[in-house]
Amino acid sequence: MDVATLGGLFVAGALVLSSILMGGSGSWFINYPSMMIVIGGTMGATLLAYPIGDVLSVFGVVKNVFLHRSQSVRQLIPMLAQVARKARQEGILSFESQLNQIEDPFLVRGLQMAIDGMEASAIEDVMSTEIIYLDERHKLGAEIFTTMGTFAPAVGMLGTIIGLVQMLMQMEDPSQIGAPMAVALLTTFYGTLLANLLFLPVAGKLKTRSKRELLIKQMVLQGIISIQIGDNPRIVERKLKAFLAPKMRKAEA
Repeated sequence: MDVATLGGLFVAGALVLSSILMGGSGSWFINYPSMMIVIGGTMGATLLAYPIGDVLSVFGVVKNVFLHRSQSVRQLIPMLAQVARKARQEGILSFESQLNQIEDPFLVRGLQMAIDGMEASAIEDVMSTEIIYLDERHKLGAEIFTTMGTFAPAVGMLGTIIGLVQMLMQMEDPSQIGAPMAVALLTTFYGTLLANLLFLPVAGKLKTRSKRELLIKQMVLQGIISIQIGDNPRIVERKLKAFLAPKMRKAEA
């Protein structure tokens, strides 16, 4: 469970709700037709922009925002160095019986290819291709949420215009403009709220997650290649630390 994500949602939601309740009744901000315009309009515009399969599949990615647990670099580097050490002492085939104990499927596939005797260049081609298309899938998820964050305020403004037209066409007493105007503005409120407290933050979090996961996979790839060509464990460790910022390298030393 990602504490930062949950904490951010809680703090933002609590502050917005508190400011609403401090200024009057919370029921003033509840209008179901406005919600229907914003949510329905945003989803409809998104479906126009992307295939329905991509839109539906990306919602499964949302769980990564809250539940994703990326592999720790602090654990990965010593583990790959240990694998390199054992491979030099006992041979790469000694890992075949231990593959089911490794949790990272990407690392398992790399080790399996090394055990099967594939050349280092072939292993690099296969694993690099997997990384490239993983990056493309992650970019699509973040892009769709960014698009929804762009559409939501615009649809909210459209709903406000609809509300203003309906209000002005039916209004007989100009002194009664206040309440209908407030209702008309709620669609802009909903659109802005969804965009800035949900869609755009989710897109940003997915981008951050993607960068970290790609870094981990690049490190795994480099480690597998180094192990396959028989590098010294210390060389393997140095190659992997080259991916890290200087401060993190010192911490790993």
